[in-house]
Amino acid sequence: MVKKRILVTGGAGYIGTSLIPRLLEEGHEVTVFDNLMYGGNQLLPFFRNVNFNFVKGDITIKNQLKDVVKDKDIIIHLAAIVGFPACQNNPELATSVNVGGTKNLIDVLKPEQIVLYGSTGSNYGKVTDICTEETPLNPLSLYGETKTEAERMLMKRGNVIAYRFATAFGVSTRLRLDLLVNDFANKCLRDGYLVVYEKNFMRTFIHVSDIAESFIFAIKNLDKMIDNVYNIGDDSMNYSKEEVCNMISSKTNAFIHFEEIGEDADKRNYVVSYDKINKLGFNTKITMEEGVDEIIKALKVVDFTNPYVNIKQELI
Repeated sequence: MVKKRILVTGGAGYIGTSLIPRLLEEGHEVTVFDNLMYGGNQLLPFFRNVNFNFVKGDITIKNQLKDVVKDKDIIIHLAAIVGFPACQNNPELATSVNVGGTKNLIDVLKPEQIVLYGSTGSNYGKVTDICTEETPLNPLSLYGETKTEAERMLMKRGNVIAYRFATAFGVSTRLRLDLLVNDFANKCLRDGYLVVYEKNFMRTFIHVSDIAESFIFAIKNLDKMIDNVYNIGDDSMNYSKEEVCNMISSKTNAFIHFEEIGEDADKRNYVVSYDKINKLGFNTKITMEEGVDEIIKALKVVDFTNPYVNIKQELI
């Protein structure tokens, strides 16, 4: 593969820190542009590689973005306030980053520069049929609305590949415990029980390492994929909440209580078709069970000690 100069916006995050080592393994020159709102320790392993560079900056400040973008072949655009709770907690920041930051990126790009955009299945909202890339977008949360708007702007600009990812899970060096599978596993280990609503709601999932691989696949297949949107996941990874909970419970001995009260703000209750990307040759590799086993093993070595208590709290 021809070496590319690649910029990863938001590269210090959950997906970025799984993607960077794969890009470096492929021989690319990688620059991460991130404001380090969640810290930067997760980037330390990469500095030994001569092809890795880091620029601290804010995507909402166009001049900072302009300087770092100018000599890049490909921009992998991951910078965002991610998830319904984070966007609800600070709607102005979410809109400024997710929409305003994307507009800034478009404004400073040259026509020949390629963008690979990390979009989301939350763009679909509530769907009764199987979701394909042609399913009308109907986001029901600020997160979905801002990501949908950013995706539309980028597709209008052109020279873009947009990925609508399934719900991510798995271990990354910038761990996230607000993702459904990771969250459920953590609570089962920590508390020994879990209360879950809407047990029959269907979700589709993808391991974070498979997300990273999907970007590698895009770089290798730009000519076939450019100016298209793709659902990224696998048919085998469509699970109900109940099925996920029962799997985690069987491995942690946690008690699961299914409650009738409560709802998902994104209304994510759907099955997704991945035929479009599968026909090009991309398939995910990591199963739900493999990912759950990995999460459980990892969480047992994470130190969750509260520094303001006198008794060390052990995981169950």
